[in-house]
Amino acid sequence: MKLYYITLNNTDEARQIGRALLEQKLAVCVNWFPITCAYIWQGEITEEPEVVLIVKTQASYRHDIEKLISQYINYTNFIAEISPTNINDKFLVWLNAEVPIRYSE
Repeated sequence: MKLYYITLNNTDEARQIGRALLEQKLAVCVNWFPITCAYIWQGEITEEPEVVLIVKTQASYRHDIEKLISQYINYTNFIAEISPTNINDKFLVWLNAEVPIRYSE
């Protein structure tokens, strides 16, 4: 199992991307929530709103997820792959039933 932590500009993008991931069976579940982002840009500290999309899926879907995201946005965002450990069995059964395991990319 993998989690993807993805930053986006707004909830509309997160909703569209999240639903597309579910419709295409690239994820079993998605969550999104607003955050505040602070970063250094051209020597200045900037703060602005942002949305995080968390995608719960199988291990071999990164390329497909990134390709789908690029269909919805054209700016540089952050996509991190996280490998959780000790996942509860009932969740894994659900994940495996809904999103096929791929053995090669």
